[in-house]
Amino acid sequence: MRSLIKILSFSIALALSLLIAPSSSWAYPFWAQQNYENPREATGKIVCANCHLAQMKTQVELEPSSVAADSVFKAIVKVPYKKDIQEVGADGSKVPLQVGAVVMLPDGFKLAPQDRWTEEIKEETQGVYFTQYSEDKENIILVGPLPGDQNKEIVFPILSPDPRTDSNIHFGKYSVHVGGNRGRGQVYPTGDKSNNTAYTSTSSGKIIAIDKLDDGSNILTLDAVERIEQGKSIIESPIKQTIPAGPELIVQVGDTIENGTVLTSDPNVGGFGQLDTEVVLQSRARVIGLILFFAGVTLAQIMLVLKKKQVEKVQAAEGV
Repeated sequence: MRSLIKILSFSIALALSLLIAPSSSWAYPFWAQQNYENPREATGKIVCANCHLAQMKTQVELEPSSVAADSVFKAIVKVPYKKDIQEVGADGSKVPLQVGAVVMLPDGFKLAPQDRWTEEIKEETQGVYFTQYSEDKENIILVGPLPGDQNKEIVFPILSPDPRTDSNIHFGKYSVHVGGNRGRGQVYPTGDKSNNTAYTSTSSGKIIAIDKLDDGSNILTLDAVERIEQGKSIIESPIKQTIPAGPELIVQVGDTIENGTVLTSDPNVGGFGQLDTEVVLQSRARVIGLILFFAGVTLAQIMLVLKKKQVEKVQAAEGV
């Protein structure tokens, strides 16, 4: 029964993704959900980097960075890029760049319920669809794909936990891990290349034909070539290699190429970036106590100065 519920939940999420953005330009946030139990590996790398090989800068701001228990604050993920950039869609056509983001919060922190969103937060998150990474990881929040030109800053409304009601939570400083993505990945989770990357030759030889198919892909035909397999020389003729629609060929018929020769341009204009930041879960009682302590110290200093002045006046009057 539980597995059936998971399947239905995934189907609904997938359908919503289809409605929100064109399938030809997915940022693929759900690939990580389906293939990794935890989006952050032991090395600290967020698994989105396994498919999005290019690197681009990502920024994050916590407003405020020191929060009280059971309060709502904002994590603002910034994924900047140049204006009017288009990427290659799955069908090879040019499509608007899509963005996505993942915020990994400490245990106990989670997406704030909508009834606690301020009017400002509602306005900043309009059109944004949030999902938690899995049923048991509500502290990991995903967003995307979203139109990049409208969402270069993605606001996550976060609810802090209350240590007074949860004995597993304590006041103190916690790490927050953030990833921001622009565009489609260069590799699928299966290890296969997408059409959003440069292609290289898998064999050596001379290109004797380039056939363009109706779907925009190209088939390169190489003449007889020799390769070594398990110490034996094997002659293959001809060899065909398919290049999907999207990358532009930079070779032509008659060129002699080696194994590993770059055959296409690199159409990727996006990338992935991650960073870590910190949030402080602050106790109101401790803050009040610290303020009272500083006030007490200040008052004591003032009283000492006044007492010193009084003693000096008495000494002056007595001619000491």
